[in-house]
Amino acid sequence: MEPGPSFCDLGFAKIDTDRQRRRGIAEVIYCPGKTRVHLLKISREFIRNKQGLLLTRLDKHAYVYLKKYIPGLKYNPLARLGFLRQKKKNLSTRDKVVVISAGTSDLSVAEEASVTLEVLGQAVERIYDVGVAGVHRLMSHMDVIQKAKVIVVVAGMEGALASLVSGLVACPVVAVPTSCGYGASFGGLSALLTMLNSCSPGIAVVNIDNGFGAGYLAALINKDEK
Repeated sequence: MEPGPSFCDLGFAKIDTDRQRRRGIAEVIYCPGKTRVHLLKISREFIRNKQGLLLTRLDKHAYVYLKKYIPGLKYNPLARLGFLRQKKKNLSTRDKVVVISAGTSDLSVAEEASVTLEVLGQAVERIYDVGVAGVHRLMSHMDVIQKAKVIVVVAGMEGALASLVSGLVACPVVAVPTSCGYGASFGGLSALLTMLNSCSPGIAVVNIDNGFGAGYLAALINKDEK
């Protein structure tokens, strides 16, 4: 079916082909619950409309299937992100976005944020495994952290790292609670509540394990003004 003025109706999905113009970033494809055939048809519609692709929570088997029909499609298995750029983006001329993770168990969420930022044209500085149980690890990176225009902090367990980082910097902090933790962490709820109740102002909190949402928000904060 030919695309209308703002979306294309595929029958099973209505593709928002106008979002790139409205928001500066094309619609992103959330993959769970969609068949491989549906993912392929949606992806082809974006390509036909000369828009880039970003597929979140894409499993490896679906990626292998899509790659047969979209040879240029790239994949980060840790972040579970598939992506295709219609044209190479110039990295932001503003400061790098710093992505900080508390522990190695948080890396998949941290990488989802980092790769999302890179696909959206942002330069990223990764500082991983610097949680509050060994705070000297974080302090060894203060020269980088204090120059950031926005910081993404990814942490599970009690989620205290976001408050600590926010108390040390002048920029906004996007906090991502993860489902990493023992029983009383309640699948990330403990970290979420800690971050929401932070006494340090300037923290915005996204949903549990939502690295994509954090990367997207940080890119909007850090994007170049025209």
